[in-house]
Amino acid sequence: MPEQPAAPGAILDGLRVVEASAFVAAPLGGMTLGQMGADVIRIDPPGGGLDMRRWPVTSDNVSLFWCGLNKSKRSVVLDLSRPEGRELAMALICAPGKDAGLLLTNFPARGFLDYETLTKRRHDLIQLTITGDRQGGSAVDYTINPRMGLPFLTGPADAAQVVNHVLPAWDLITGNMAVSALLAAERHRNRTNQGQHMRLALEDAALAVMGHLGFIAQAQLGQVRERVGNDLYGAFGRDFLTQDGVRIMVVGLTPKQWQGLCQATGLQDEMLQLAQDLKLDFRREGDRFMARDAIADLLGAWLLQHDLSDIAPAFNAHGVCWSIYQTVTQLVAHDPACSTENPMFAQVTQPGVGGYLTPGLPVSFSGFKRNPPRPAPNLGQHTEEVMIELLGLSSAQFGHLMDQGIVESAAHAK
Repeated sequence: MPEQPAAPGAILDGLRVVEASAFVAAPLGGMTLGQMGADVIRIDPPGGGLDMRRWPVTSDNVSLFWCGLNKSKRSVVLDLSRPEGRELAMALICAPGKDAGLLLTNFPARGFLDYETLTKRRHDLIQLTITGDRQGGSAVDYTINPRMGLPFLTGPADAAQVVNHVLPAWDLITGNMAVSALLAAERHRNRTNQGQHMRLALEDAALAVMGHLGFIAQAQLGQVRERVGNDLYGAFGRDFLTQDGVRIMVVGLTPKQWQGLCQATGLQDEMLQLAQDLKLDFRREGDRFMARDAIADLLGAWLLQHDLSDIAPAFNAHGVCWSIYQTVTQLVAHDPACSTENPMFAQVTQPGVGGYLTPGLPVSFSGFKRNPPRPAPNLGQHTEEVMIELLGLSSAQFGHLMDQGIVESAAHAK
């Protein structure tokens, strides 16, 4: 019997998506669908795709990046440089099935990924093509961010140089938007029997968010946003040191958070007097932002007189929004949220790496049991299974294709 692509009872059980991708956005979208129960089949060339060795890697050069973004998928290896390999890819993309015929890719929509060509095989095909810029050109977070202006807003307030952010935010947003778009198009197809080709540019995802958060309107109104370092823009939030040398982040964004912070520290009267002296109203978050330095002087002095062991219970008792600063190593070693105490996580044995803490789907559905995370496949692990199951090839036909080097199984993949 072929390996089951998803645990029974998953919310997307039965949906089949073919993925031709590399790096973050498209693989993340496919992985998310897979963790919700869809049968996601990733197609790669022999030896692996562009992201097969993307850092971070193990000492044996196994990509933890690739393993992390390809969990809960099936892997098929086809030589796409040859017409026979491209023919198999198109047949797989357009394979029959009411809940099949979905393609997710961030490769150019031409050749075997050309939508018009594919729809001659399957008229109701749903294809989502992720691009870098709006014209279909290459772009990544590290080129989109400079255009958005964010490196001029990141870093210390007095910094003269630009500061790039290490988190690929636009890739992550685009990957999750891809999930929404595919499911929306699949809903439309169920109603109308019509497929469609969708295009989603990393650039447009970034521009949309810049508009949603008011950056674009602010600039149009002639307001120049200042660089504020570790402060929370537009309200009160800053990093502080405690008496025992622990760095923490403290936020007073909402009225409740601000009230809790004042109560936990016993600084209600001092903060009220400060607001009166400055002719401000600290019930308004913008006023707290304008007074952030004076507020920080009062709060910072209090924190420097107390150890974290006293601060934490007081803050928690009053609903203060706060956190300690910790390294990723400390997160993994000591934080119960990043452990199997969190039902999202499980210890999973990843081929080529070993056992390590692995996240499943962050969403918890009340109507479905959370699926445990499944490891990323070995490259080509499911080639034979998929070719026989979905394309109806015999073992002999598959063996012939493998002898010709058109397909690879895990045993032969390099």
